[in-house]
Amino acid sequence: MADDWKRQLDRLHAGLVRRDDPAAWVAEADAVDASLRYPHFALRGPVFGLAAQDPEVGEEWRLVQPMTNGMPQLVRDGLNSLLWFRAKDDTDDPAVRREVLAAVAVLEREPVDELSVLGVRYRVVRGDEFARSGPDGLEPPRPTDPEPAEVSWEGRPATPEPDVGFVFSPGEDEGLMAGALKMAMREFAYTGARFPAEVRADSERAVTSHPDVVLLPVGFGVVEQSTGGWEPCGALAPTPHDARRLLYDGLNEMWPLLYRFGEAKRARYARAAEEFRVAGRAHEIRVDDRLFRICRIERTARFGPDGPEPPRPSDLDDYGPMKMHPTMDEDGTLHYEE
Repeated sequence: MADDWKRQLDRLHAGLVRRDDPAAWVAEADAVDASLRYPHFALRGPVFGLAAQDPEVGEEWRLVQPMTNGMPQLVRDGLNSLLWFRAKDDTDDPAVRREVLAAVAVLEREPVDELSVLGVRYRVVRGDEFARSGPDGLEPPRPTDPEPAEVSWEGRPATPEPDVGFVFSPGEDEGLMAGALKMAMREFAYTGARFPAEVRADSERAVTSHPDVVLLPVGFGVVEQSTGGWEPCGALAPTPHDARRLLYDGLNEMWPLLYRFGEAKRARYARAAEEFRVAGRAHEIRVDDRLFRICRIERTARFGPDGPEPPRPSDLDDYGPMKMHPTMDEDGTLHYEE
């Protein structure tokens, strides 16, 4: 196994040399430095998304909805809505609408992880989310992590969602350190008493059933230091600045409203938000006795002979399938129940 790893790393190194790309070498040096400063992995847990295999596009599996959900059922709900609106808005053919609505009906009553609709295979897919950690906590963004072309603190963020359209290509690597991470994660399985026995057993089986590893687009999030470590605050963002926007909006607007801050506390958080904004590319802010940090989040997914790994039997949902939209006839007429 060690010789195989060395051959693969030598191949990745040779590829970098052939590319003769100064930016790639800087990113590699940045990744090496990060691996030394933040040598440990802090596992957050599984994430789920929706992938599709469409013969009209190619044989590859592609993400059609972001891989950021904490439960498989959230993804099934997303597929339910995607198909329902396709039946409502994208066809006038009754036969096509019947097939799509038949899939919606299945999703309303069964927790299925794969469906074929109009020749396209849809699958709920599973990954793992983690951050690197070191003596000073979780890894912040790296200098080479891309920022938006136009940095704005107002309005809706304009950064495109990097997950949508992402192609699962287990045989491709973007660099030496990325390839080394994939090889290291091939044998990764959950261990330790904090994971139930069935979770550990499913994880060990996945090493064999889905032996390849795919690296998903890096994301960024807001975390808060607590007595037990670092706690996530909010959604995954596509760039460091988008995560800063989440923190700024949280301090300035959302948290005071949600937690009903008093006038004095609201003013302190507003001042902290403006200080954070003026600082530009800051990664931390302290307000009262709370410390917030912009954290770099990495995600991997497993891939086997039949494609990306679906949810495991030990992956849990807080709720089950349900009817989400009005009943629709094959002619597109909607029926609202009283």
